[in-house]
Amino acid sequence: MSIAKAVDVAYVRFSAPDLAKMQNFLLDFGMVDSVSDQASNRLFMRGTGRAPFVHATELGEPGFKALGIWVRDRADLEALAAHDGASVEPLDAPGGGLVVRLTDPDGFLIEAVAEQATLPQVERTLSYPMPWNHGGEHPRIGSFRRVRQGASHVQRLGHCVFGVSNFRRSEQWYKERFGFVTSDEIQPEPGVAIGAFMRADRGDEPCDHHTIFLFEPPKGPPEFMHSAFEVADVDDLMAGHDFLIQAGWHQHWGVGRHILGSQIFDYWNDPWGHEIEHWTDGDQLRTADGGGIAGLDQLLGGQWGPPNPVLEKLGK
Repeated sequence: MSIAKAVDVAYVRFSAPDLAKMQNFLLDFGMVDSVSDQASNRLFMRGTGRAPFVHATELGEPGFKALGIWVRDRADLEALAAHDGASVEPLDAPGGGLVVRLTDPDGFLIEAVAEQATLPQVERTLSYPMPWNHGGEHPRIGSFRRVRQGASHVQRLGHCVFGVSNFRRSEQWYKERFGFVTSDEIQPEPGVAIGAFMRADRGDEPCDHHTIFLFEPPKGPPEFMHSAFEVADVDDLMAGHDFLIQAGWHQHWGVGRHILGSQIFDYWNDPWGHEIEHWTDGDQLRTADGGGIAGLDQLLGGQWGPPNPVLEKLGK
C-alpha cells in the first residue's frame, strides 16, 4: 500500500534568464499562453486540455526546478506531509489548489498537488476530416484530408524522465509515496535493473504506459532528462515538426516510433538545451495489465525512425 496515489503528472517547472524567449519557443512548440506574471517574473503555459498550466518558468539561471504530480485529494496530501515532515500549502499558481513539496533521493523537487481548479478545454483548430483511410478500410470517401499548417496542439504533459544515482532507491521512494506500477523494467543483463517505466495505478481506468521513467546511467550525476507532451495525432505532430524547423529551433531526435510505450515521438531542445518531446499514439494500460522486462536494445532502439543519438555517441 502506498501513502498516496498519483493520478497523473500535472506540470514541469523550470528557470530561465529570458522569459520572452521561452514563451516564444513554447508557443511554437504548441502550448497556449496562459499567464505571464511579470510582477513575480513567472511564465505559465497551458495545453488544450483542462489543466490550468502544464509548463512554468521563473526568471533565473537555466535549470529544471520541479515536477508536479496530481494525487487524489487533500487526504493524500496530508498523508504525504505527515510521512515526510512537510506541510500542506496553497499552490500559488493558476488553478490554485494545494501542494506538498517533497525532495526525492537525488534532490529533485516533487510537488504533490490536489484540488487544483480546471479550465474549459481549448478548441482545437484542426482543419482536416478526422477519419483515416487504411488498407482495406476507407471511412473517408468524397472528402479530402488537408493538414492545418502551423504549430502542433499540445494537449497535456504525459511523462517526465529522471537520471538517478540509485535506481532501486528511487523506485522505492516513488512507489512508496505515489503507488506507481512498473510497466517495463530495464535489465541490461538478467537480474540487473537500471531503470523502469512506471505508470499511475488507476485500476480499471486506462493510463499511459509511463507517467515517470527512472534511469540509472553508467556514469554522471543525477539529472533531469526530458519532459513529454501529448499532441493531437500524427498529422499534428508532423505539422508541428515542420513548423519548428522553419522557426529555427533545434531538433534533438525523431521522428520515430518507440518500442517501449509504442508512441510516435519527436524530441526538441528548448533555448537552454532541455529536452522536450512531442508524442502521440502511445500504449494505454490498466493496472491488471502488469509489466515486463526489457533490455537496452528495446530502450534505446525504435520500431522505425533515425538512430538514437545515444547509440551514435557509443558508436553503435
